[in-house]
Formats: sequence, C-alpha cells, structure tokens
Amino acid sequence: MTSRSSIAIINAYVVPVAAAPIENGTVLVEDGVITAVGTDVTVPDGVPTLDARGRHVLPGFVEAHAHIGTHEEGEGWAGNDTNEMTHPDGSALRALDGINIEDEGFRDALLGGVTSAVIKPGSGNPIGGQTVAIKTWGGRTVDEQIISESVSVKSALGENPKRVYGDKKQLPSTRLGVANVIRKAFVDAQNYVAKRDAAAAEGKPFDRDLGKETLARVLAGELVWDQHVHRADDIATALRLQAEFGYRLVINHGTEGAFLADVLAEKDVPVIFGPLFTSRSKVELRHRAIVNLGILAAAGVRVAITTDHPVVPINFLVHQASLAVKEGLDPQVALEALTTNPAAFLGLDDRVGALAPGLDGDVVVWSGDPLDVNSRAEHVFITGTEVFTWDAAAGNGRGRGVVAERMERFA
Repeated sequence: MTSRSSIAIINAYVVPVAAAPIENGTVLVEDGVITAVGTDVTVPDGVPTLDARGRHVLPGFVEAHAHIGTHEEGEGWAGNDTNEMTHPDGSALRALDGINIEDEGFRDALLGGVTSAVIKPGSGNPIGGQTVAIKTWGGRTVDEQIISESVSVKSALGENPKRVYGDKKQLPSTRLGVANVIRKAFVDAQNYVAKRDAAAAEGKPFDRDLGKETLARVLAGELVWDQHVHRADDIATALRLQAEFGYRLVINHGTEGAFLADVLAEKDVPVIFGPLFTSRSKVELRHRAIVNLGILAAAGVRVAITTDHPVVPINFLVHQASLAVKEGLDPQVALEALTTNPAAFLGLDDRVGALAPGLDGDVVVWSGDPLDVNSRAEHVFITGTEVFTWDAAAGNGRGRGVVAERMERFA
C-alpha cells in the first residue's frame, strides 16, 4: 500500500474547494486520512506540523484522462502500450496491465500538484478497454497505488478508429462502422447477460467472456462510458448510443461541445475538456478553442480539464485552467474542474477531490494562488506522506523539485 503518515499543515489559506476558503486554517491528516479542516483544530501530540503561513493549501489535483505509465516519455515504441490496435473491440483489455510506474510523467505530475490520475487506453479502437484510477506516487507496484479499478471503459468515435481500421481495409473504416462496432458489442453483452442469468437460475455452468463481463458492468451502471469525441456530429452519436443502451456517459475532449452545450447540460452529461495546449492537428480540431470550456460551464455542464498526457505535459494541468479563466471560465469552476468535478463523475469522491474529513490526505501547499502562473507546488502529500518538496536553494538558486524516490522510502 501507499505510505500512510500524519501531518498538520497550519496557519494556511486553506481552499477545500467543496467549501469556502479558510483564513489561518489547519488541515490535519492522521494515518493518511484527513481528520479535521478549520481554524479551531487541536493537533495531537506527536503529529508533525508544517507552517504554511502565506501559502495556499488545496486538495491534490485529479487528472481525469491521462496515459501516464502506458505511454512512457522518451521510450518510443517500447514504452507505448496505449492502444492494442489489432481488434476494434478491446473491452477485455485493462490499462492497469500496461502501466509502468517509473515513467517520468509521474514525477512531472507531482511538480504540478497532481496526486490522482485516471489512466485510460488510447483512442485507436471503438472500444479501448477498462480504465483505472491511481495515485501518482507511493507504491512499489502500481497495485499499491490503485484508488479504484471500477471507474470506466474508454471508447472512441470519429477520426481515430476510422483511420486505424480504414488503413487496414477492415471494419470500421467509416463513422457508420465505428458506431456499428459499439452497438453490436452492447447487444452481444445484453444477450450474454440474459444467458448468464438464465444459467445461474438453473444452476448450469456458463463460460465467462471477459469483454462481455466488462460491458455488462457498463450496462448495469457500475462503470462509466468514457467517450472520446471531438466533433458535434460525433457528440450527437454519443448521445444517441447512450439513449439506446442507458449507460452513464462522460464526454472526453468535447472540442465542439460548446455547439451542443445546452443539450449536454439538459442531459447532465459531463465533459472532460482538453487538452487545451494543442494545435489544430486534424480535421476534428478545426474549432479547438480554450474559450469553449467557459461556454460549456456557463451553460451548466459539469466540466473537468485534461492534459491527455503526454499530449500536454501533466504538470501543465493547472496552467490550462489558468488560461481557461483568462478566456472566461469562472475561477471557482476552474478549481472544481481540477478536483471535485472529475472525482464526482468518475466515482472517486469518497477518496479524493476535496479537503474534508474522511478523504485521503492528498494535500498540496502552493506558494500562492495556483491559478497564478507564478505559483508553484512547494509541498505535495499523498495519504499524509510528503512525496515532493520544492528546494528553492537548489540549482544555484534557480530551485528544483525533489521527489521522494521509491528506493529511498522502501529501502
């Protein structure tokens, strides 16, 4: 398991996100769990304290859509396990089985105050596979960093699967074909569930199918359907498929989501928006604009922000939020888009996303308002253990982030 420690961060400007900010506040973490947040907090004997006077203290950020560990930086094909592009239906696949926790991206996450990430398969397949939510640091193996395996299944509409399988001259080479693969997979899963349940009722043996078992969990509402989609017409297809099969839908990317903001708000379909720091590298991105995030939020859509790491380095997650504020996003919503929102609509809010008693002690001390591009994460705690510290004196006075490496903590 990740290391669990106790710490009291005192005299801070505490921003719980889910509640009003607190002047001269304290965040108390005991045995890895937040036990108190406020101004009148008694720190038990023996609990170390960190004086954060003049600093902002927030929950660790949640990256809602990343490929850290599966698309390793600087490793080329040897470290790229995001897409198993040999069959369009990857429902039996799991991102968990391809994560290398020594990927440099995890260290970058700490630099940017990101303590949780949902790791997803890529978008080369109509159905990419199951996602997993993990801490960005803390274990000897990825299994010790898991927050939840029951998060979502990644799916893709639009250019990516159409291009991948069109190049192979096989289904799906069109948008019609992509939608057909998804619909057929769900119909097969419905038939599978009926046969499975009938066999169970009759006490007969039944052969399990890993992919259909996963899709059955989507149909039962246990797993979210994470839909990679950019264009408005593809978003309409995503909504059409949801209406047919009744699963919990979360739009990922949503580049043209602003065109359907009122519809998404009415149907309460959340959007994980981004990445924001990219060029218009393909047709689907011709209407890419940071301002679209503010338009979605203003319409009442629940939003999160993603770097899609390594498309944009994960430590720039907060800077994307800052520029979204510059382009009209409400600052409070920007913070929610990094914390409470992704935690809520991906089912992680019983563990992460806010500073509140009972949640994990994932706490970040910032030099100032994190939405100010001049602010930096100075101390990062995961379940109460300090895993990152900014050393201002290092590098001949230029400063350097210091990560508590695994070999140091588990020697």
